Amino acid sequence: MDAPLPPKEAGKFISENSKDVSVLEEGVQKVAKMVFEKRNSEELDATGWKLLHDLNPQTMSETSVNWVFVTDTLNFSFWSENDDHKCLVKYKGKMHSGFWSLCAAINRALDEGIPITSASFFANITLDQLKYVLRSDTDVPMPLIEERLKVLKEAGNILLEKFDGSFLNCIKKSENSAQKLLRLVVDNFPSYRDETTFQYPELIAAFRIYPGEENSFTIIASDGKKVAFYKRAQILIADIWGLLEGKGDGVFHDMASLTMFADYRVPQALVYLGAMKYSEKLMEKLKQGVLFQSGDCQEVEIRGCSIWCVELILRHVLELGAQKGHVNMHINSVLIDYYLWDYAKDHREDMADIPIHRVRCIYY
Repeated sequence: MDAPLPPKEAGKFISENSKDVSVLEEGVQKVAKMVFEKRNSEELDATGWKLLHDLNPQTMSETSVNWVFVTDTLNFSFWSENDDHKCLVKYKGKMHSGFWSLCAAINRALDEGIPITSASFFANITLDQLKYVLRSDTDVPMPLIEERLKVLKEAGNILLEKFDGSFLNCIKKSENSAQKLLRLVVDNFPSYRDETTFQYPELIAAFRIYPGEENSFTIIASDGKKVAFYKRAQILIADIWGLLEGKGDGVFHDMASLTMFADYRVPQALVYLGAMKYSEKLMEKLKQGVLFQSGDCQEVEIRGCSIWCVELILRHVLELGAQKGHVNMHINSVLIDYYLWDYAKDHREDMADIPIHRVRCIYY
């Protein structure tokens, strides 16, 4: 089978063939200016990963690396059916929702003496044990608990079999290359294999001329194009980069090769900021709360166009830097993603009229 288009190329291809999602140049430039103004802030620096989020581990250690691996292995599907009734985890007196509820639950378990970041433990964890670790402080449980059990046990066993129980050993095999580490993760850990087929168009008209018959043709189905997003695999690499502050084993000379992490929050921010636009048909579906399946054409368009939109934002940011003499700009798509994700979280009420697209899957 042909290899899928990697995320950056996939984003470009999907954007060029999208029907219900558009990337808007004026909005792209607007967001680029916003990012450029923040260029010297902690929000757009590798160290901001720790400084801006106190639930993240604050020490550069093998234990912290394994914390990142566990959280990113479980980093999927946190959206709530009802914003007023959701899974919340209380940690050190504060309630956390979404992805941060997972981080709070992992930290709570470690404080209780549960070795949840040890491969020898989570490779053999039971459903009841995981339910306890990820228990909610409301009556709404964390979604997809059985899927989380499956991917965590699978990842733990692979770590033990191939990497002596530590994700740091996987990182060392990458030779300081983000792309090599991406390949190691995708090839060795099946739950990170975020790939699908984009049907662009769903049908192709194949004309066949027959004697005596004018304009005769038949319709054949398109095989589509296989594409990869690798949301969790890329964010895993980026989080390791942030944890290690781009130093030592966290030096990746090709960080710029990574894209944004195609999820459901950043697209919402891009639409709100005018960098992307949904068709009336798609927006109506979102407002109705339609549940998409992973790989649905419109779901693929949202994710792919988001990737390409952020790539264009990055181009404009770098152009602004060049115009103003900032030739060694450190900004990349990863940092823009972090900025937009936090922006979406901080402006959630403002963006209430732009629904997220709903998907229950293990990829994001």
